[in-house]
Amino acid sequence: MNGNAYDCIVIGGGPSGLMAAVSAASHGATTLLIDKGDKLGRKLGISGGGRCNVTNAGDLDTIVKHIPGNGRFLYSAFSHFSNRDIIAFFEELGIRLKEEDRGRMFPVTDKAKTVVDALVGKVRALGVDIRVNAPVDRVLYEKGRAEGVLLKSGETFRAKTVIIATGGKSVPHTGSTGDGYAWAEAAGHTITELYPTEVPITSAEPFIREKTLQGISLRDIELTVWDPKGKRIVTHDGDMIFTHFGISGPAALRCSQFVVKARKKFETKHILLTIDLFPSLNAEQTKERIAELIQAEPKKTAKNALRSLLQERMLLFMLQRAGIPEDQQADQIPKAALGTLADRCKRFELWASGTLSIEEAFVTGGGVNLKEIDPRTMGSKLTEGLFFCGEVLDIHGYTGGYNITAAFATGYTAGKSAAAYAAENAGLPHK
Repeated sequence: MNGNAYDCIVIGGGPSGLMAAVSAASHGATTLLIDKGDKLGRKLGISGGGRCNVTNAGDLDTIVKHIPGNGRFLYSAFSHFSNRDIIAFFEELGIRLKEEDRGRMFPVTDKAKTVVDALVGKVRALGVDIRVNAPVDRVLYEKGRAEGVLLKSGETFRAKTVIIATGGKSVPHTGSTGDGYAWAEAAGHTITELYPTEVPITSAEPFIREKTLQGISLRDIELTVWDPKGKRIVTHDGDMIFTHFGISGPAALRCSQFVVKARKKFETKHILLTIDLFPSLNAEQTKERIAELIQAEPKKTAKNALRSLLQERMLLFMLQRAGIPEDQQADQIPKAALGTLADRCKRFELWASGTLSIEEAFVTGGGVNLKEIDPRTMGSKLTEGLFFCGEVLDIHGYTGGYNITAAFATGYTAGKSAAAYAAENAGLPHK
C-alpha cells in the first residue's frame, strides 16, 4: 500500500459490505472497510428477530422465486456464491447452523451476535483495515474511474476500486439512510423509484380502527391481494397478526409490495385483501366442518358449539359478521347463516389503505438500475472500478433468508471482482 491507498474500499458494514470485505481480502486485495456507525453488522444483529436467519436451504430456483425484486439477475452471482456456499462459509467459521420451517437457516445458538462476531472476526483475521464512526462525504471519481472516498472529517482514502454497500432506506437506525444513491448518481447511474417492501399493511376498516381484533394471530392462512377489476395479483400463505393499524406477520409482509404497486398502478387508495382462514379445506369441507360441530353439541350456544373453530375473539367477530347471535342455540341457527359463516371464513375481506413508511419497512424496493450493472461482477457499466452490492441495488427478497442471501451473494461477487480488477490494474498510480 502507498500511504492511504488501497486496492479496494468497501463503504458499509452491513451483511453485503462485510461479505464484500471478506471476499476482496481473501482474493488478495488490500482492503479498507468504512462504516459511519459505531459498530459493524448492526442490521445483521437484528435480523431474524435477533437470531439472524443467515440464508435459506431451498434450491436455487426457489431462492430466485422468493426474490421478487429482480431475482433472475442473481443467477451469475449465485454461480460464484450460492446459499450452499453461504452455509459452508459459516460452518467453516465454526458456526453450526440448523434448518427450521420453510428452509430458514439459523445458528444453533439462536443468537445473531454469534454470526456478527464470526463475520467481523473473519474480516479482521484477513487484515482488512476498519474505520467506524467515519461517515463518507462522497466517492471520488476521475476520468470515468472510481478513485477513492472523501470522509466528512476531510480525510481522503485512495483506492483502485470502491464498493458501495450502503443498503437502502429501511431500518435507518442501523445506518441505512440511502447515502449510496447520491454517490451512484454522481457516477452517472439512475435510481429506480424507491418503495417499502416487507412492511406491515395499513387499513382504515372500522374494526381495525376500533382495535377489535388487535393482537389476534392467525396461523397457516392464505392472504390474497386483488386488483380493482377483481383479478388476483398474488397469494401468500403463512402466519399473520392483526395490529392497531392493520396487519403484519410473514404473510402480510410478503403481500405488502403488491399493495404498494397496485395502489400506484391503478391510482386507487384502497386495495382489497382476502384471508382464507382454512386453506387446507375447500368451501364445501368448511361447511361440513361447521355442520359437524353444530351436530355434536346442538343444544349449546353458537359461541360454545363452535369454540374449536377459531380463537374466541375471532369467532365472536365472525359470528357477528355472519349475522349469528353468539348466544343463539346451535340447532336453531338458520342454514343460510351457517353458509355465510363458512363463506366468510374462506374469504375474510379487508381493505388495505397502504403500508407503513419505507423507514419502517424491513426491506427497500428499488435502487441502482440493474441495466447499468454487470451481473457477472456487480461492477458499474458506466464507471470503472466501481461496484455495488446488497440493498442499494434494485434487488429485494422476502424475509425468511432470501433477502440476506442476495446481500451475501452480491457482496461476495463484488469483492471478488474488485480484487480481480485491482490486480489487473496494478500498474495504475494512486493519485
